[in-house]
Amino acid sequence: MNITIAQESWDVFQSFDGKFKVLTPGEMVTKENPIKTEIGELNYITFLHQPAEKNPDNLVYMVSYCDYPKYSIHSDSTELVEEFFKTTVETAVESVKGELSYSSEITMNEFPGRLWRVDYNDGKALIKTKSFLVKNRYYSIQVISLKEKGMNLQVDKFLDSFSLLSGDNNIN
Repeated sequence: MNITIAQESWDVFQSFDGKFKVLTPGEMVTKENPIKTEIGELNYITFLHQPAEKNPDNLVYMVSYCDYPKYSIHSDSTELVEEFFKTTVETAVESVKGELSYSSEITMNEFPGRLWRVDYNDGKALIKTKSFLVKNRYYSIQVISLKEKGMNLQVDKFLDSFSLLSGDNNIN
């Protein structure tokens, strides 16, 4: 018996303004979301892909970034960065009324980051996130899945493919 496994076609998506690239299983849609904060208005730029097929392995693939005002946060400020990521993870959990499954420190090109997973919707869904602070730019790379499909290879393929464009370690 021959078994055929459907291969998703993955392409490189690049954002020259965002100064990153990532492998994605389909077309990315761009959204801008200005958010008023105590330190001024922050403009979150989000690129997302939602598979069109019925019952996909993952519901959403997403990359967001935001530039913080100079001198408000910077990746080389160890104490501020620790508090920044702690608050970011807590806010992510609260925003979906979820439960933190795990969180760990990571790095990319020596820039600090976090990897975490939030289970939500009464444990039926999960969001796996990688985030990095590159100077004063915050990146968030996420995949949203149903819990029963959360351990598929496409999650890590997407998250692990994120990288800064060559020569763009000097964001701002």
